[in-house]
Amino acid sequence: MADDNKLKTGTTTLGIVYSDGVVMATEHRATMNNVIAHKDVRKLFKIDDNLGLTVAGLVGDAQVLTRYVKAEIELYKLKRGAPMSVNAASTLLANLMRNGGGSYGFYYVGLIMGGIDKNGGHLFSLDSAGGLIEDYFISVGSGSPYAYGVLEDNYKPNMSEDEAVNTAIRALNAAMRRDSASGDGYAVAVINKDGFRELSAEESLKRAEDMNLMVGFAKHY
Repeated sequence: MADDNKLKTGTTTLGIVYSDGVVMATEHRATMNNVIAHKDVRKLFKIDDNLGLTVAGLVGDAQVLTRYVKAEIELYKLKRGAPMSVNAASTLLANLMRNGGGSYGFYYVGLIMGGIDKNGGHLFSLDSAGGLIEDYFISVGSGSPYAYGVLEDNYKPNMSEDEAVNTAIRALNAAMRRDSASGDGYAVAVINKDGFRELSAEESLKRAEDMNLMVGFAKHY
């Protein structure tokens, strides 16, 4: 088990495949034991123009894995002259995790790799043992049971970008209302043929307000 005194990201992370790509989203809170240690922690990362990664678990382990996979994918692009597919990037990361390392002899994290390639949008969940599962919507972290309730009710094949973004915000909001390790705002990104675009805090907050969601967190700029 992880030491309660190590910094954890909590948390609620999720991804949704939509008609033209994927939407990925997290909140901002990090906890240490029962203390809210930080309120503006990044858990959503641009890995490449066509790839994003969300992280839950120990902050140190997540940062190591994020740096590693970004470096490996950049090296691949230099050698091949082409971006890495979502499946290949996810498999690369899963193999690293399967080989051990991290704070406890394994990486105490739960990850979502998402992106777009010539075969369309894809999402993969990765566990600390290197398990790799593809799905059309995924949530990882302590708030995931609450997020999954919204995702199950609202997901539909070939949903639009607006529908996917709003569903992601609704799912995060449900988790933040019930999970004490999740909170303090939304981080939302869209990945499609035009690249990786992260919504501003103002845009995410306005969408939440337009949907009459219970927000109850500080704005992040």
